[in-house]
Amino acid sequence: MKTDFKRALGPFDATMVVVGGIIGAGIFINPYIVAQRLPSAGWVLAAWVAGGMIALAGALAYAELGTLFPKAGGQYVYLREAYHPVVGFLYGWALLLLIECGAIAAVAITFAEYALRLVGRPGAPAVPLAIAAIVVVSAINYLGVKPGSRVLNVFVVLKVAALAVLIGAGFLLGGASGAAPAAADAEAVARPSGPLAVLFGAALVPVLFSYGGWQNANYVAEEIRDPRRNLPRSLLAGTLLVAVVYVLVNVVYLRALGLDGLAATRTPASDTAAALLGPAGDRFVAAAIAISTFGFLDLAVLAPTRVYYAMAADGLFFPRVARLHPRFRTPSVAIILQAVWAIVLALTGTYAALVDTVVFADWIFFGLTVGSVLVFRRRLPLAGREPGGFRSPLHPVLPVLFVLVSVGVVASVVASNPVRSAVGAALLFAGVPAFLYWRRRAPSAVRDANGRGDRE
Repeated sequence: MKTDFKRALGPFDATMVVVGGIIGAGIFINPYIVAQRLPSAGWVLAAWVAGGMIALAGALAYAELGTLFPKAGGQYVYLREAYHPVVGFLYGWALLLLIECGAIAAVAITFAEYALRLVGRPGAPAVPLAIAAIVVVSAINYLGVKPGSRVLNVFVVLKVAALAVLIGAGFLLGGASGAAPAAADAEAVARPSGPLAVLFGAALVPVLFSYGGWQNANYVAEEIRDPRRNLPRSLLAGTLLVAVVYVLVNVVYLRALGLDGLAATRTPASDTAAALLGPAGDRFVAAAIAISTFGFLDLAVLAPTRVYYAMAADGLFFPRVARLHPRFRTPSVAIILQAVWAIVLALTGTYAALVDTVVFADWIFFGLTVGSVLVFRRRLPLAGREPGGFRSPLHPVLPVLFVLVSVGVVASVVASNPVRSAVGAALLFAGVPAFLYWRRRAPSAVRDANGRGDRE
């Protein structure tokens, strides 16, 4: 008897998947890079607002795709159906081999470092605790999507609450009086020069990396109750919430540190909390980052494993990965496989280099996925679709603009790291021989996957 996914996630759970997938450690660190690349505080805030609008445009496209194909695997399914199975496979290949497992290893190390700092042991080895965290969150998600979702909900609420405390302290205790000393004590920062459009584009790269992650809800579409109704709502609500939080947090950073102070520090959250809350601020931020990274780690196990399951179900991966646990109804083998590889990357210490080499791949696939909305509007006209499905507004303007932004992001990353980008591209396209191998083993499954376009 075939075991199916359990539709256990309600609208709140799905929204927490979106928020948890976006908010990691980036908002606590990346704003200093943005401040270094722009000439004024106003342009810094404009970059974070623009990033939120771009993320919302992406979420709108994913909402339409998610109601058209409410299947486990999300982005993999859309790429497979819109273009060719090899495109979907390369996405899953990069996700498992490099992007997601590298991110899990990196985030686990970050969690461990801040957790040890929080308990007064900043010099202790971080890798054992990082591995323990990977094992714990993998075990929780092995036992069911609901236990994994409950852990995620708790940590997402805690991380948003921590950011809310920082925002509240900034508006109640910060302001001009706090900004001047912080800026005066900062090292002199050379203001950027050059065409504003070029500067703004460079600043958008770390902003958009911080906003990435809304697609995680689409991975678990087959486990969301009434996905045609709840998936679009969760995508829009979660992305809007994060955009508001990100803009407000950057307002607080600028009020507390000033533009030069923000540009001069690599730990903006810690410096801001210290300026607002005194010595207790450092421990507060350490706790906030530990909470945020652990929640992100749980989400990284809960959602992307559904991509590997979908690949295997198409005959393009190890068959056992396509089996759900008969009791827990989770892709248990996929969870174990991802955990083992993430631990290997954490142990070898090469995960950071691997992530750097393929970080541009995320936005290649973001652009291709949003571009698939254009493909499906032509191939599956709205008049022939089932009623009640979400339709992304301002078509085709929004998807075209998003695709152009994706091209710009990828070009910026390639320009800044051409060697690593070339290595990343080589590793990515090394998946082509793997695809051909699996296709030879199961040609009928691949043909079915390429042509069925099944929608429930």
